[in-house]
Amino acid sequence: MLPGGARGRGRHVTMLCFKHTTRPDPLTAVGEPMSDVLIYTKEYCPWCDRTKDLLASKGAHYREIVVSGRPDLEKEMIERSGGKLTVPQVFVDGRNLGGYEDLSALDQKGELGALLKVYPAERPETEESSEAGVENLVVLGSGPAGLTAAIYAARANLKPLVVEGREAGGQLTLTTDVENYPGFPSGVMGPELIAEMRKQAGRFGARFLKGDATGADVVGAPVGITVDGREVQTRALIIATGAGARLLGLDSERKLLGHGVSTCATCDGFFFQGKEILVVGGGDSAMEEATFLTKFASKVTVIHRRDKLRASKIMQEKAFKNPKIQFVWDSTLAEIRDVGKGRVEGAVLRHLKTNQTTEIRCDGIFVAIGHIPNTRLFEGQLEMDANGYLITHQGTATSRPGVFAAGDVADHVYRQAVTAAGTGCMAALDAERYLER
Repeated sequence: MLPGGARGRGRHVTMLCFKHTTRPDPLTAVGEPMSDVLIYTKEYCPWCDRTKDLLASKGAHYREIVVSGRPDLEKEMIERSGGKLTVPQVFVDGRNLGGYEDLSALDQKGELGALLKVYPAERPETEESSEAGVENLVVLGSGPAGLTAAIYAARANLKPLVVEGREAGGQLTLTTDVENYPGFPSGVMGPELIAEMRKQAGRFGARFLKGDATGADVVGAPVGITVDGREVQTRALIIATGAGARLLGLDSERKLLGHGVSTCATCDGFFFQGKEILVVGGGDSAMEEATFLTKFASKVTVIHRRDKLRASKIMQEKAFKNPKIQFVWDSTLAEIRDVGKGRVEGAVLRHLKTNQTTEIRCDGIFVAIGHIPNTRLFEGQLEMDANGYLITHQGTATSRPGVFAAGDVADHVYRQAVTAAGTGCMAALDAERYLER
């Protein structure tokens, strides 16, 4: 199964029993059946795909209900989940466990298998299991940078092992139409592009390991990486872990996340048919989110802390021409209403030049204020700038021999899919030359 793949399209309701046949058969406690697992999803939802991958990696059977285009099923999911306006929603034996982040947290604590009543005979692997011993090359990350690195490294017969990460496919799986990637004159959906790149890397012999890197020792040789408790050693390492969405840091934002506050328009926009929405941010991502949300919302208001946008000219023009989009300048979100009611009903805005506050009514808030590089594993081991981006020298080399960086983890200027892919190519070539030496 490909991360971010186009599953469930053309269907309104899909009931599936799914299990990876290449994984070990699950064991259950004597006389105890597996849990009844039900997942509500929608089309073009990367978090839904990641959740299904996680359940499948546990050997769990599940039923799936696709709510796209079905207001009755949307209402059913919202009511059963206590008012949550986000997909996926997973129910185990009738109990709502939440979405991908919730299941992933349970998995990291070792509690998910017990809830699913699935006890693997051995640790599940991907269909492309890793060879014993020290790897030639490990690629951390499966976005455009990591997958391009895997393609080039695999063609060089390095047999790279790609650690896909908890957010397999990276930010591109959260993107709607990608119009500026070369070779797609009519555009391409972000998840589709990632799925094709992964397939290409696999065709040349790249191997994939599902899971998240939870530890790293890049000081010695070989480099050591811990992937969900498993130790992997490698002669060379390419870090392509990308960057994660930045949040405002408000207490009300955290409490209402999933109840009207979102960071993914493609996942949750359809819940806001005919509603009024705020989008916080002024870059390309914010303009893309705002434009996409006009397909559903009656009104989209962009809140930006400056008096002009940072987005590219073409993205600005699209937003300015859209009659459903309005702008509030020089302002920031100070508070989200109403935590007491458990849903978004409005927001308090603070004007940064006058410090005056005003209240604005809205039904949902989408946060698109940038990203934070995923480099915490390497703090104190690799050279970084003040914002945590890896510093590279002479191409993609980091401050440690044999360790290279590609994509948004080291790029705070361009941050495009095509530049990430380009640095992924560079990193693979640099790693190949290093290994030859």
